[in-house]
Amino acid sequence: MLGFMWWILIGFVIGTVAKWIMPGDENMGFIKTTLLGIGGSMAGGFVFGLLGMGGNVGFIGSVIGALLLLWLFNMMSKK
Repeated sequence: MLGFMWWILIGFVIGTVAKWIMPGDENMGFIKTTLLGIGGSMAGGFVFGLLGMGGNVGFIGSVIGALLLLWLFNMMSKK
C-alpha cells in the first residue's frame, strides 16, 4: 500500500514539474497530472532503455518522458 502511495506522490510531482516546464492551455486536475507523471516515468524508462541507458532513469528521465507525453497530448488536442 505504501508503494502505491509513493507512485501517486512522485507521479504528481513529476507531472507538476513537466507542466511547469511546458505550460499550456490544458486543464489537468490532480488525477490527470498524476497519470501524466506516472506515464512519463514509464515512457522515460522505455525510451532510455531503447537507447541502452538502462531502465532506471531517475527523476530527470521521468520528467523528460512526461514532457514527451505532454507534448503529444498538446499536439493531439489541437484542432
